[in-house]
Amino acid sequence: DYDGIYTTHMRDEADHVVASVEESIQIGAIAKVPVIISHHKCQGKQNFGRSTETLKIMAAARKTQPVALDVYPYEACSTVLNKTNVLGALRTMVTWSDPHPEMCGRDLDDIADELGLSQLDAMEKLMPGGAIYFMMDEADIDRIMTSENAMIGSDGLPEDEHPHPRLWGTFPRVLGHYVREKQLMPVHEAVHRMTGLSAGNFMLKDRGLIRQGYFADITIFDADRVIDKATYENPKQHASGIMAVIVNGQMAWQNGRASGARAGKVLKRTGN
Repeated sequence: DYDGIYTTHMRDEADHVVASVEESIQIGAIAKVPVIISHHKCQGKQNFGRSTETLKIMAAARKTQPVALDVYPYEACSTVLNKTNVLGALRTMVTWSDPHPEMCGRDLDDIADELGLSQLDAMEKLMPGGAIYFMMDEADIDRIMTSENAMIGSDGLPEDEHPHPRLWGTFPRVLGHYVREKQLMPVHEAVHRMTGLSAGNFMLKDRGLIRQGYFADITIFDADRVIDKATYENPKQHASGIMAVIVNGQMAWQNGRASGARAGKVLKRTGN
């Protein structure tokens, strides 16, 4: 009745990822609203390759209801420090710690060795805190990124002292690494997954396309040079190959620096 959207950070993205996708789709069907699954992934080595299952479930559901998803182009996720993720990760890097801010940007294993503690005891000593967890497989990322109705999203955490590189590098990484280097998809498809597809799925009026009468939100980049520079070790780095960014018709970024203009605004989706 209210033209709503069910956007979900699913219950589980690891061992119960299939059941979580099914549950998300069921909720959307019962509520009679579109489903958008946020930053879809299959966490944990034991779940590598399960995107073949989850994407097949979404494809079947689209025959009777709208189902979309987004994905970020990295093999590591980021959230608060917790035992489950530490035990399931191939590698853990600390992004913030209230009691020990000096540990930000370091691997948990190295911190544990330095303190003479077990990995979990070191984690307890750093809490409350956050971390980057290396838990995903590149083949799953490729498969999810090129799947039907999949958008590109950064899921960045700007408040982290040592953020995940996705905050600074997501979109140029897709354009540079996945489009130009890996040739996973053509550049126009990647741009659409970042712009028009997102605007359409979230029902944002007059956004996402370069069209007369639409808001002028435009990024000008060199397709032969664009690439992310943000790394896990040094995440706060500007991308290369982006010449200009225009927001609501005003120049926000040009020649390697911000203009100071603040023309952005909170967007609300359009209803009937």
